[in-house]
Amino acid sequence: MEDTTRQTAQGKVLLHFSMSLDGFVAGPGHSMDWMRQDATNRPGLVEEYVATTGAVLGGRNGWDAFPDPAAIYGGAWTGPVFVLTHHPEDAEPADGVTFLDCDVAEAVRIALEAAAGKNLEVLSPTIGRQLLQRGLVDELDLHVSPVLLGDGVRLFDNPGGTPVGLELRNGEDPVAEVNLRYRPITAPLT
Repeated sequence: MEDTTRQTAQGKVLLHFSMSLDGFVAGPGHSMDWMRQDATNRPGLVEEYVATTGAVLGGRNGWDAFPDPAAIYGGAWTGPVFVLTHHPEDAEPADGVTFLDCDVAEAVRIALEAAAGKNLEVLSPTIGRQLLQRGLVDELDLHVSPVLLGDGVRLFDNPGGTPVGLELRNGEDPVAEVNLRYRPITAPLT
């Protein structure tokens, strides 16, 4: 399978996550300790997203777990951060962070305007699900980590909902199944 083409800043609404093989983007309590520090992605991947991201939209649960906008992409990215919440009045203020209490589509409109032609990265699976259901996502960029978590925050948690079809962007057949082959390792993840 071909690697994805490099990301471009085109004013896209982009869901961008590393996730476990079983579909979790965070462990229990939003833990991220499962992510391997020695995992090697395509060279320049972080720089690519730093250059093409104009704004970030997240949810309140993720913000409460990681309330540091300076930590996005290891501190390499700076820009407007928006946190969608039903109770902005009790949010701890932070420089560069705007707390929104509005419809998810309005939050995207506000954040896209702030992105000034670059991409809006949605870093909340809950918001992402709502946007997918409304047809407001341009792309999903996923990095599948070789780990099974079994519990945590799912990328797409929609019990009783309808499936969302996706088109593969890297490959000749846009509806092809992606084949992965792993074997269990006994050493602890580092």
